[in-house]
Amino acid sequence: MKNITEILKERILVLDGAMGTMLQAYKFTEEDFRGEEFKDWKLSVKGNNDMLSITQPEAIKEVHRKYFAAGADIIETNTFSSTTIAMADYKMEDYVYQLNYESAKIAKEVADEFTKENPDKPRFVAGSIGPTNKTGSMSPDVNDPGYRAITFDELRIAYKQQAGALLDGGSDILLVETVFDTLNAKAALFAIEEVKDERGIEIPVMLSGTITDASGRTLSGQTAEAFLISVSHVPLLTVGLNCALGANALVPHLEAISRNTEYGVSAHPNAGLPNAFGEYDETPDEMAGQIKEYLDKNLINIIGGCCGTTPEHIKAIADLAAQYKPRVIA
Repeated sequence: MKNITEILKERILVLDGAMGTMLQAYKFTEEDFRGEEFKDWKLSVKGNNDMLSITQPEAIKEVHRKYFAAGADIIETNTFSSTTIAMADYKMEDYVYQLNYESAKIAKEVADEFTKENPDKPRFVAGSIGPTNKTGSMSPDVNDPGYRAITFDELRIAYKQQAGALLDGGSDILLVETVFDTLNAKAALFAIEEVKDERGIEIPVMLSGTITDASGRTLSGQTAEAFLISVSHVPLLTVGLNCALGANALVPHLEAISRNTEYGVSAHPNAGLPNAFGEYDETPDEMAGQIKEYLDKNLINIIGGCCGTTPEHIKAIADLAAQYKPRVIA
């Protein structure tokens, strides 16, 4: 199978769309989330999508298959919140290894199915590493700006556990995504470098920040350019942006990254902005029409979708991306 680094120079690769959006359609109940393994769990777990990799694995597989069938080259594991830090909300810290391992194993099984069917289009699994629900560089208490809810070391330890389990389960890539605080991202990247050193391996790493509003900055106050500078000492497959904004709003920030990095550039925006009910109205054609600007300007190497995107969105994006050459990587 060709190395993903080589393929990235040949064509634009397509990442999958939203897992949460797809899972909402199943309308799982509290009992469905619990399954057999957690049927007597002490807290409500409805909404803990990551645990569905253990309790509803066939649904997760079905979502992965739909995205591959739509044209995705890379699917993300169902592990956005699978750290001890985020799972503390459900008192499920002890299940973090299992959550990551099973999610990666499920995704890899589906990827191998599709690669076997068409070896000329190998499919890859990106182990999804989310930002956690705590921030390392800002205080959650407006009355105590010096307070921190978590330390760099606590983040590093949690990310290291997640990264190791994702690799054990078969992930081909590690994707540190939706970065709103660069200090959190640095803890994740540091942890990944530790895992690589200890195991004597190389693993492609994707890094994706999130611009939180029209100011063009991350939550911790960095512009896209400053974010890039902060992480460029780490060997990366791609650096890019996802979530928070629709495709057209990301253009100037992707331009800033694209002209200042020798790495590949990725983008997986939302299907526009949510309406009053928290739903996304942007159609596949509308979203693809906006992403055409990325392609016309030669800004990206990997393109996909975040909140509100479905296999229909990914198909429209994949069909469009196939008509373009990828951005040249130094």
